[in-house]
Amino acid sequence: MDIKQFVNITSKAWALPILWSLHAGVGGRQAPLIAATGASRTAFTHSVDHLIALGLLERNRGHGHPLRPEFRLTPKGLGAAEMASQIRSVLKEGDQDLLRRSWTLPVLASLHTARHFNDIKRTLHTITDRALSQALKSMETRAWVRRNVDSVARPPRSIYVTMNTGERISTMIAPQIRFIGPSPSWTQ
Repeated sequence: MDIKQFVNITSKAWALPILWSLHAGVGGRQAPLIAATGASRTAFTHSVDHLIALGLLERNRGHGHPLRPEFRLTPKGLGAAEMASQIRSVLKEGDQDLLRRSWTLPVLASLHTARHFNDIKRTLHTITDRALSQALKSMETRAWVRRNVDSVARPPRSIYVTMNTGERISTMIAPQIRFIGPSPSWTQ
């Protein structure tokens, strides 16, 4: 999957929890999915509509029987659900809130090698300086990302490196993402 599609999938807070719940075998009905994800009914509906629009989920035309699922993964959605399930497997208790933020996973994917701020920004195209800065700070607080200062460069520049859970997620998802655009000006 390309980075633009990955950014689009992760732009809704509950999209990945819905995907990994379906992959884990939670029935494709609204009530069990809401219970499994912890999403509100409104947020769940927005995320499901988003996944349907992306072609990852579809409404079951044969729905009506109490045992038939309302929603099911499309062939395209199976790959995304597999990736979501892999991400879920390395999370610790309480890490889900950080993953529900729009830019956490795309930033981690771009940090498969150490990068400068502007290199990350070039990789993600549509991210703003403020959004990138907030994503990096929130991951630094959780010790998913470490910021080092390259004091040899003039002016000194920050270099960001994944660590702990952030490194495990980055190592897992980066090979599955196609990055579009210029290569970074600096890598480790």
